[in-house]
This record gives sequence, C-alpha cells and structure tokens, in this order.
Amino acid sequence: MAPKHERTKSSDDMLRHPSPKKAKEIDQHTPYEALLDHMDKQNADQEPRTILHWFRSKELRAEDNRALMAASRKSKEASAPLVTCFLFSPKDMEWHGTSPVRVDFTLETLRLLQSQLKEMNIPLAILTAESRGDKGPVMLNFLKKHNISHMFANLEYEVDEMRRDISLFERLESDGMDTAFHLFHDQSVVEPGTMKGGAGTPQKVFTPYYKHWLDKVAKEPELLDTEGLPEANDKEVTTKFKDLFDSSIPSLPKSKPFASEEERKRLRKLWPAGHAAAKKRLDDFLKNKASTYKTNRSTPAADNSSRLSPYFSAGVLSVREALSAASEADGRAPGTFDGDAGIASWVREIVFREFYRQRLVGTPHDSMNLPHNLKFDYVRWEDDGEGWRRWCEGATGVPFVDAGMRQLRHEGWMHNRLRMNTASYLRTNLLIDYRRGERFFAETLVDWDLSNNHQGWEPSYTVFNPVVQAEKCDPDGDYIRKWVPELKDVEGKAVFDPYHRLDKKEFEKLGYPKPHVDFKESRQRCIERYKQDMAEADI
Repeated sequence: MAPKHERTKSSDDMLRHPSPKKAKEIDQHTPYEALLDHMDKQNADQEPRTILHWFRSKELRAEDNRALMAASRKSKEASAPLVTCFLFSPKDMEWHGTSPVRVDFTLETLRLLQSQLKEMNIPLAILTAESRGDKGPVMLNFLKKHNISHMFANLEYEVDEMRRDISLFERLESDGMDTAFHLFHDQSVVEPGTMKGGAGTPQKVFTPYYKHWLDKVAKEPELLDTEGLPEANDKEVTTKFKDLFDSSIPSLPKSKPFASEEERKRLRKLWPAGHAAAKKRLDDFLKNKASTYKTNRSTPAADNSSRLSPYFSAGVLSVREALSAASEADGRAPGTFDGDAGIASWVREIVFREFYRQRLVGTPHDSMNLPHNLKFDYVRWEDDGEGWRRWCEGATGVPFVDAGMRQLRHEGWMHNRLRMNTASYLRTNLLIDYRRGERFFAETLVDWDLSNNHQGWEPSYTVFNPVVQAEKCDPDGDYIRKWVPELKDVEGKAVFDPYHRLDKKEFEKLGYPKPHVDFKESRQRCIERYKQDMAEADI
C-alpha cells in the first residue's frame, strides 16, 4: 500500500546545509571554543561611562537575568547610567522559529519588559538591522553613539550567534574601541560542556549526564540561586536618553499573519506574555499538577504538562527560578529532587534541555540542519507531496498522528508524546526528509527552540507504532476524539485504527481518510532504505 515514489533528496532551499565532511571540520574547531578564548582575554579596565545590557531573544525578562544584574551592579558601583537594547532583523521574524503565535508572544513580552524597565528609569532601545549580516555594524554604531564603556549580554549557543559575538570581539579590538564586552552563561543551570565523563570529554549520553547533573546540583545548590531586579536609574536618565525611551516595538510582519483576529485573541489567552504569567503558570503546576506528573506525563488527554515551554524558550522564566521553586515544593534540601516522584520526573525533562545545550556546543553542526549521525544525510528520501500535505493537515488516516498535528495547528503547541509520534511517522512511514518536519514545527510552534527541536527530530532506527502508542498513552481514546471529531462517536478500540477495525461501510460513514501508507510495508521500506543508504555513506 506504500506508494511508489522516486527516491530523491529534496532541493528545497530550507534543506540546504554544509556537507557532512564540512560539518565534521566545524565540530573539530568549534565556535564555542573560540568564543571562550575571546572571553578569557577580555580587557575590563575601561573607565565606566555608560553601561549597556543587550537583551537577546532567549532571555526576555528582567528577573533573575545574570548579565542584566552584572550590568546593574557595574552601573551602581561606577555611578554610571544603565541602558538596555534589543537588536533584531526583520528576517529574524521570517526565519526558523517564527510562527505568528511565537512572534506575537515575543513582541508582547518585549512590550511588557520595556514598560517594566521604564518604571525603573531604564530604557529598552529597539535596534533594527535590515539584514542579519548588519547586526554587528548596527551594534558598533550604537556603542559609539552612546559612549558605551561596558556591554553585558548572555551567551547564545547556536553557530551563527556565536560567530556574531566572535566578530564583535574582533571588531572592537580592530577598531580600537574602548568598550568591554562581558558574556554570561544564563540559559542553563550548569554551564554547557563542563559535564564530563571518565575520559575527560563532555558527556554525550543523557542518563549518565542526568545522574551527574543531579549530583552536581545537590552538592552545589548555589547553582539554583536566583537574583532579583536591577536597581533603578536616577530620574535624570529619562531626559539624557530620551530617544532610547521612545523606541517602538516592532509589529507582526505581514508575512506572518494570523488567520483572524479571533485566532490571535484565542492564542494570546492560551499563551499570555510576560514573566508574571509565567510565574503564575509555574505556581499552578507545582500546586495542582506536579504530584501526578510522573503518572500522566505520557497521557496527552490528562493535560498534565506545565505548558511552560514557551516561557523557557524565550527566556521569560529562568530555569533557575523554576527549579528553585520545584526544589522548595519538593520539601527536600536545596538542590535535591528525590522527594515527590512527580516533581522528580518533571525535573528530569528540564535536564534534557540542559543536555541538549551541552550537545549543541560540542557538536555545533546541530544548528546547521544536519543530524548527529551524519550518515542520515545520505538517506534518499521520498518525494511524496500528497503524504506531506496530509501530515501537515492531520489527515494521514492514522488517528493518533492526526490528533497531534491538529492540536499543533490549533494551539501552536503539541504534547511531547505526540511530537515523537508525528516525527517518527513522517521520517519513517512516509520516509520524508525529517528536516521538512523540523522546519514545519519551527514555523508553527509557540515554544520553538533550535536545540530542543533539532535534537527532538534527531533521526534513528526507531519506528513508533502509532496504534500501539495510542492504546498505551490514550487508553480511552479521549485525546483522539477531542482533536479528530470525525471519530468522536467511534466506540472502543476501533478509535485507534478505524480503517482496519470497522467494517467498510461503517468506516466510509465517518468521513475520515484511510491510511495514506500501510504501516508494516512502510516500516520495512524505511528500515531497508536506512540500512542500504547509510552503508553506502561516504564519511
């Protein structure tokens, strides 16, 4: 039943990437190592003039922000004004991770942050670089115009962002500018790359990393210490830097429209912007959901997730603040999570986020659209346009997969169990290049994060059986019936596989499509293709 399509590599622009051999060269001399070298050599003897904190897209908060607090302390110590900025390019909102709901969430969070800082007489200037390549010159011009002596920012671990910072270090030196550039680790509790195994190399397997992480945080609970808000500037700063206070927040680009104003309002209500909303959601989870999280975390109908991922992704809530609150709720010693099983299970999922960042700095080709196992780049994928359309629309004829895709399109979010199942179905049963799915998620999710998304899409030989998965994770079929209303009246286990479990006439009355591919045939096709193509890989 699997359709016969020409085996081909997609020529779609979004799938262009370096060759595996080039990727291996990048991994041998990582940008992260080069950036750390620049940080070690940084000269910080400048006479304080104006202090700048540069907000980045993964730390949109004033609370518990490492670089912002360092900038604030420098400001008060030197009696120098503190200003802040956010630098963006219009292309940022039209590229990866730019679903309308995520862009709108980011812009609304920026708006709230700007207002919050203004109450402390701290301006948040919005800087625009017309092209992504112009960000360095735009920042340098800002430093010169406002006589910045010290610039503080938090590290971003993707290749392009690290290269941008390396270039800034180099240009500050070559231009003879008297500006210190200070970078801080803020995205994770444990600094990426520092969790090492017996051979002295960064750990690349999650379970030993997780055990090591738990041990380290228990022994060093100060890693979860949080900081407050920056101190306010003197009132006179509002006059001296009036132009910075007048910066406008960008508008949602025309290329990223909502289907309607009703949809925009509905999604804003589902994902309210700002730190206060994040804190309220965290408190609710720890009070009302955490205790049953371990039992229900793989049951999407239970809706037992914290739904904090958009807030972590945009840095609206720090991981330290979340884990500190979890440790307190657990009732154990600071930094330990061995009390409540639900909290411990949730913390384990948070540590995956830390692990993915460790992997990202160690194998930077991860942020260049290539798999960890570079042999997967040699797989000849199917050019199945109809299969791709059905997958995107939630019309594959496989209820569990379709339910997940429909939730994604409606909420801009999907339960993690469904992320795994929908990804597996695309790259194995449909045998469509997984990078197309990765990009679709990036353009649809409110919580898109390059490291999480890429490594979550990492291809493997595992083929999820979506019927078995549904029977295990949605035993009563409630999740399927909610998101696939054509099946709401189907009784019993037929809801998991109606095409094969109902007679033909009953099935046809549903108005639900039959499976696009046969599971067993497509599974075998995938396994054979993977083995053959990777055996022939030239690496």
